[in-house]
Amino acid sequence: MPIELLGMIATTAGSESKALAGPVVDPAYVREFSRAHENAGFDRVLVGYSASSPDGFAVASAALHSTERLKVLIAHRPGFVPPTIVARKLATLDHLTGGGRVAIHHITGGSEADQRRDGDYSEKQDRYRRTGEFIEVLRKTLTEEAPFDHEGEFYRFEGAYSAAKPATDAGIPIFFGGLSGGAVEVGAKNADVYMLFGEPLAEVEEHIRTIRAAAAKEGRTIEFSLSTRPIIADTEDEAWAKADRIYAETEALIAAQQDGNTLSFARPRGQERNAVSADRLQQIAKRGDVHDERLWTGITRLTGPSGNSTAPVGTPEQVAEALLKYYDLGVTRFLIRGFDPLGDVRDWGKELVPLLREGARRRDEGRVAA
Repeated sequence: MPIELLGMIATTAGSESKALAGPVVDPAYVREFSRAHENAGFDRVLVGYSASSPDGFAVASAALHSTERLKVLIAHRPGFVPPTIVARKLATLDHLTGGGRVAIHHITGGSEADQRRDGDYSEKQDRYRRTGEFIEVLRKTLTEEAPFDHEGEFYRFEGAYSAAKPATDAGIPIFFGGLSGGAVEVGAKNADVYMLFGEPLAEVEEHIRTIRAAAAKEGRTIEFSLSTRPIIADTEDEAWAKADRIYAETEALIAAQQDGNTLSFARPRGQERNAVSADRLQQIAKRGDVHDERLWTGITRLTGPSGNSTAPVGTPEQVAEALLKYYDLGVTRFLIRGFDPLGDVRDWGKELVPLLREGARRRDEGRVAA
């Protein structure tokens, strides 16, 4: 099937290797960043979430109204806004932006400190059950033609109803991420797309096998997205030299106690347990800086627990082939974002994006022919 390519936009410039620059909310940058993704051939962009960052629905609306075809994936954390209200927000935005351009990504929350910034003191295992119930009510609100009641562990509604339904038959795709104990059960039962970090091939293959089996028990199928940070150059040596420069820039930023994270505008007051998926990346990084020939974990090891930080390194052809090996495992969506966020998007549009699409097409044709 055709692959879907996702980017990630922010309201200001920055990354692990580039300090935050400009105002926290820069409307011109949001427009430029969104249009760059559309011009580069991306299908969709993720709008991230933290308890100190600008509102994702507002950012998504700006991105949609700055472009003609680009879709959005709005990250949020269940538990702060009732699912009935989120459903109406999504359906309304879907209609106001042409239909079929809006999706939602559920993040249950790996940082206790960030949860508490918004007043959530629940335990992680409870939050996953809450996420599952949230998605159940969200789906029902988006599809039920008559008012309904709901009484569950976390939510209770009488006569819940949304006059606004999704603008197209595609509805509002539901994305989900997480690998801790209760995550797989919730994601397999409720999500349309399960998002994975860029672990080595063997680990990703095992995750896909496990999640597919859990989904099958629910009588469902599920799709997969993989998140990485490609580093490309005209030659392989130049690409690895570029990775070294990114490492040095990140190291200097850390030494200067500066931050380039476009989501973390406030730091935890102390050390806290890491999300299982982020901790897995740390364990992989400790095994070595390079896996599967070109999956680089140098930034992962340097910056400590965080999300998407592993990087396939090489020429556009080499990186495309490395990513397409995940396509062979069943990944149909690739979320890629850069260390030079805007510049990388423009570079990827020249060769990497076309190569990924062409490579997936050829693989599909080969399967049909076989």
